[in-house]
Amino acid sequence: MPLGPRSLKADQVDYARSLGDAKKREILSMIVGLRYADAPAFLNVTQIIAAYTFDATGVALLNAGPIPGGPRAQATGTVSYSNHPTFTFTPTTGENYAKAYIHPLSPALIMPLADSGVPVDLLLRITVQSINGLDNATMLGGSAGNGSPEFFELLQVMRRLQIAGELAIQFKPGTHTEQVTMSIGSPLGHESVTNEADVRRARTLLNLSDQNREYEIVYGNSAGRPGQIPIVTRSIRAILSDLGSEIAVPDADTANGTTKPAIGLVGTETRPIIIVHVGRKVPSTAYAAVRYRSSEFWIEDTDFDSKYALTVVQDLMALAEVTDTSHAPIVTIPAS
Repeated sequence: MPLGPRSLKADQVDYARSLGDAKKREILSMIVGLRYADAPAFLNVTQIIAAYTFDATGVALLNAGPIPGGPRAQATGTVSYSNHPTFTFTPTTGENYAKAYIHPLSPALIMPLADSGVPVDLLLRITVQSINGLDNATMLGGSAGNGSPEFFELLQVMRRLQIAGELAIQFKPGTHTEQVTMSIGSPLGHESVTNEADVRRARTLLNLSDQNREYEIVYGNSAGRPGQIPIVTRSIRAILSDLGSEIAVPDADTANGTTKPAIGLVGTETRPIIIVHVGRKVPSTAYAAVRYRSSEFWIEDTDFDSKYALTVVQDLMALAEVTDTSHAPIVTIPAS
């Protein structure tokens, strides 16, 4: 098989995995950096050029003259192979930076993910600052930084309804507006006794009437009219910052004021979204690891929940980075 097809078969998967691993480390690095109030820098790989060169030469000499020992033949040759990959990085700045990372994410961008299989409690805990006035935990929230117990209760109720098939998200694109609605309860009103209690509790926490089963999701602190669910979403930068507020750091760093203590979660939700370990040495089986100052920070490969949450954050960043001027990385692999 020629060198080109062989290189494509090997490198397409390898480069895709390498890009994914680099993105994981980039996100973890930003989470840790924001924990210490360091400004993040978003640097995207926009082009990969993998250039391969394979050269082979050979020379054969035959001496058939009258020489002692009879005719002699001699063959020489050289083979050389070189690989010189080139990567192009482009920082996100200006208006694109504001749109992708500073502006709050649109509910129309976030909520359909729940209908595609992402656990709704995880999704809302990462992306939403408040629902119907019930507050999520936040790093710079002062006395209310730990969040409302009812917020975490609502997430658990919604997750149970999602598993039971009695919570659904509908995305309705329009010419000028995008509408997102949430259905709570069985379409026919035949919930089980257990689910019926969850349906009633969800409607109570969201201040919804039981006369309807489909409600419009809108951005804001309060509903403009009955039948709406108001939510305040986070930006990508806020998501990364608040994820960082939950991770462990060396005690000395909080004692000397380098960073703030981790926020204490309230209610029934006491596990950080992403558990990041800190120490002097990274285990060989770490899922992702970065060094910051004099400490190593890593996510355990055996911690599926943390790994999945990091994947959701990576998906959200990819969605937020889509602008009119953005484009996917170009991979150029000339082979000769």
